[in-house]
Amino acid sequence: MLDTAPLQNSYRALLDAAATVAEAADPGPAPPDGGWHADQILAHVSLVSAATIAAVAGVAAGAHTTYDNRIALDAWTIGQTIAHAGGNPGLRDRIGAQAAALGALAGGAALSDTELGTLVPTRLLSNDTLLVDQPVPLRDLVNGLAETELPGHTNQLLALLPQRAPLTR
Repeated sequence: MLDTAPLQNSYRALLDAAATVAEAADPGPAPPDGGWHADQILAHVSLVSAATIAAVAGVAAGAHTTYDNRIALDAWTIGQTIAHAGGNPGLRDRIGAQAAALGALAGGAALSDTELGTLVPTRLLSNDTLLVDQPVPLRDLVNGLAETELPGHTNQLLALLPQRAPLTR
């Protein structure tokens, strides 16, 4: 059994940060060269979430599955995801639904410990750097999303907020 509370907490923090950025009166500076704006970050998270759902569902279905995040880094695919979701509000709704689906699939009695231990051939890239190119237990894919991927993108979103000058007395 997989405790999905950390996953749900990470999704909640990401969605709270996304809402805060969307509601900011002044969205802050443009992302640094090569950086993503909020909608691109959210589209990437949506694509990564969908790939994780597919991997979990594949293992649950007894199918051979792989995990490869390269499509979630593709600029055209990110743009299409933004358009198909209807922009920022639609992306946030989509990610919320994906969080619920992934929690339902990966948690509780949906998968046995043996299934969660299934080695999934995995390729993970970040900023054109290969991070992982080896089989990874399904459980570690889900936990990595909760512990690393989502918190990293939450921080990336919060970095888009304008810096406020300190209050002086």
